[in-house]
Amino acid sequence: MDKEEILKKALTGDINSFQTLFAGFQTQLKSYLYRLLVDRNDVDDLTHDTFIRAFDKISTFNRESSLKTWVFKIATHLAYDHLKKLKRWPADAQDQGAMLAIGTQEIGQAFRIVHQTSNAGAYEMKEHVDFCFTCISKTLPIENQVALILKDIYDFQVKEICLILDKTEGVIKHLLIDARSTMTDIFENRCALINKNGVCHQCSQLNEIFNPKQNQQEQLMKLELVKASKKFNREELFTLRTILVKAIDPLHSSGTELHDIIMKCTRTAIGERSNFFDETKERIH
Repeated sequence: MDKEEILKKALTGDINSFQTLFAGFQTQLKSYLYRLLVDRNDVDDLTHDTFIRAFDKISTFNRESSLKTWVFKIATHLAYDHLKKLKRWPADAQDQGAMLAIGTQEIGQAFRIVHQTSNAGAYEMKEHVDFCFTCISKTLPIENQVALILKDIYDFQVKEICLILDKTEGVIKHLLIDARSTMTDIFENRCALINKNGVCHQCSQLNEIFNPKQNQQEQLMKLELVKASKKFNREELFTLRTILVKAIDPLHSSGTELHDIIMKCTRTAIGERSNFFDETKERIH
């Protein structure tokens, strides 16, 4: 049965057909939601809620867009309801997380346990660049963050983002310009990979901690971002960063578990979550 026939059956309320279509983009949907929510439990909950709501409303799908775009719209609105209760992140959120980890023995020990025992506890600089991109994107207003991630990471067209955010093409283009400009400014001033005066050396510092025998310069030069840092302008470097991020699934990478616990530490440091220490004790004991 071809995709069109499956869609016709789904539109009549056949849940198995809808599940088949949903499964075709579920991995990408969950990756997208993680970049917005940075909490795997919330991602699972919202993915489930999105499926239920989309299936309940399937009769209203008028095929003005693809089913994928329509479902992403539902997921985005659910994520927005969740995120609007939270504050935007400060640009130094990762610094605050690092300070908490350095000053708290239990957290540092939990990091090492995950790195040493988890199949997804590896550390790679390119995955930390992805982690950093997610953190910096959370400094943006929600609509700017959504527009940027949909366009630059998941290759949605502007007209599709218009449908998802219920905005005009002009507004979406403005959101994208503003988001890219803000992100580029932050990276240029913070990231030591592209600016020798950058204040953030986390990629290199964590590589030294978790891969002490690895040649740091060799790892750096594997990154196109670093190779191009002296000859490309800041907009081109931002594009290189998005290319790197596109290639990584934050929920299924070699360092998923390690970055998950680093993210929890970061969120604790900025006051977005408060139960990190209980989870840390469980890992240690």
